[in-house]
Amino acid sequence: MLLNVLYLVVVIVALPWVAWRRLSGGRPVAAPWTRFTGTITSPPAPAAGAARIWLHGVSVGEVQLLSSLAAELRAQAEAAGRSIDCVISSSTTTGLELAARQFGPDRTFPCPLDFTWAVDRVLERVRPDLLVLGELELWPTLLARVARRGIPVIVANGRMSERSAAGYGRVAWLARRMLSRVTTVAARSPADAERFTALGARDVVVTGSLKFDGVRGDRAAPEVGRLRQLAGCTAHDIVFLAGSTQSPEESLALDTFRTLAPSHPALRLVIVPRHVERTPEIAALLDAAGVRWQLRSRLADTPADPSPRVLLVDTTGELGGWWGTATIAFVGGSLDGVRGGQNMLEPAAYGAAVCFGPHTRNFRDEVARLLDADAAVVVPDGPALTAFVGRCLAEPVWAADLGARAAALVAAHRGATATTARLILDRLF
Repeated sequence: MLLNVLYLVVVIVALPWVAWRRLSGGRPVAAPWTRFTGTITSPPAPAAGAARIWLHGVSVGEVQLLSSLAAELRAQAEAAGRSIDCVISSSTTTGLELAARQFGPDRTFPCPLDFTWAVDRVLERVRPDLLVLGELELWPTLLARVARRGIPVIVANGRMSERSAAGYGRVAWLARRMLSRVTTVAARSPADAERFTALGARDVVVTGSLKFDGVRGDRAAPEVGRLRQLAGCTAHDIVFLAGSTQSPEESLALDTFRTLAPSHPALRLVIVPRHVERTPEIAALLDAAGVRWQLRSRLADTPADPSPRVLLVDTTGELGGWWGTATIAFVGGSLDGVRGGQNMLEPAAYGAAVCFGPHTRNFRDEVARLLDADAAVVVPDGPALTAFVGRCLAEPVWAADLGARAAALVAAHRGATATTARLILDRLF
């Protein structure tokens, strides 16, 4: 098969990079040999009469959404007198770690690379009755081999940005071929639905964004309280949290903190980088700035010291809880124009005063809704970030109103998970 040959060339060219990722101490490529061969450990067989659903999410964000979707699927199936068994795959180390915690290690496996032998071997071991792909994860071989077995395919929370649509448009013949093998696209917005339809998807349904359901919002939740206690936060502290950050966003958040902290002694800074392997780099930045700081992973072993006002979170899967500690939130991956932003609905759901940079193409629809409701602020650079945090500190009523509008907007748009689950079960049974 020609695709296998092309993929092999890509793999050979990428081998030095894969080795460098492992040897350099950075985040390694997830299970390269297992994904190349498809030699996953077979999940436990489903109970008699239970239908097996294979869920796939590329990384942490998609896995979190699919975890909420799986819970809703189980609830609706049980209410209808049906039985389902969910297993999940991911393509990244962090995604696999979170999936193992949410679904159990025996129901979590690395997604195969798009070679015929790897895909066939995984399908033989998983034996799914239906495949759910999170957001936009289309691979020609996977879709072709699934279609040969007559397995329905659902794209959940279907996201097709203008940029993605333009890319697929350059290989329109391939896009149409892949989308013709997708049973149903559950699109997050009418704009996404139009782009999927234009590229050849046969059945597209607008279900809304799962991201509104996939976020928490209860500041009284035990997890939030545990993290506040762990960090030594008091009722008087004002937490400025910079989450899902990339370079140079940590530096800009630190500059903001250093500028404002002298006149606002209750201010605390919590930094949660997007990639935990950047912890040494950020630690060096904090040391060079001369601020007193603590490392999250060490708080489990020693009581929190209230004197350091900066906390660096070096653990994965906790950001959703940390957002609940924030009064003021900056959502990273949004200032350099490369990453396209991270999920700003998480702090919005908690009613934090939310800001983010101008580069948020991954969340175009969600950002538009927040800005239309005057529920978030765009900060184009470091000085603007400092000005935003400064206003929140000087005008707490304004900040509280901003957060209240954000929480209300998220609450008003919940429900897509239940709608998507009904659609999936309709296609399954």
